[in-house]
Amino acid sequence: MSEEESTVHLSESHTEMTEMLLPDDTNALGRALGGVVLHWMDICGAISAMRFANKQCVTASMDHVDFIAPIDVGEIAVINAYAFNTGETSVDVKVDVHSEDPRTGEKQETTTSFLTFVAIDDDGNPATVPEVACKTEAEKELRKEAVEKRQAELESIIERMTNDY
Repeated sequence: MSEEESTVHLSESHTEMTEMLLPDDTNALGRALGGVVLHWMDICGAISAMRFANKQCVTASMDHVDFIAPIDVGEIAVINAYAFNTGETSVDVKVDVHSEDPRTGEKQETTTSFLTFVAIDDDGNPATVPEVACKTEAEKELRKEAVEKRQAELESIIERMTNDY
């Protein structure tokens, strides 16, 4: 496999989904159920991973998730994802969610997480994936920020676990 065949540009994995929050997906306060938002994040992340790997991908893990702002009924959820790192058969994807009020245009960050997907072949076995390549400075910066933020979050989790035991 040539170097060009063994790499895929970060931008090729970019995926954006939009969803309108309807009453069936809300709690008693008219705000998005956390499970619904996680579902959207999983779908958007999986599409990003599949675009990157050019293979079927399944969810292996989702890192810590904090819901930092609500999405209210009638608002639009915008879910963005991109692949930023890989293992031999895994693809790490950063997924960001923000809400938009269609009446005012106001936007608000709601959550971010990192998901890991495993590429599988036609027989359902783990399959190798290409490495992430960055062709622009903007892509390099996106990747660097994602790697650093995930590392910081993992270190924070380890620290909390160590202090709790």
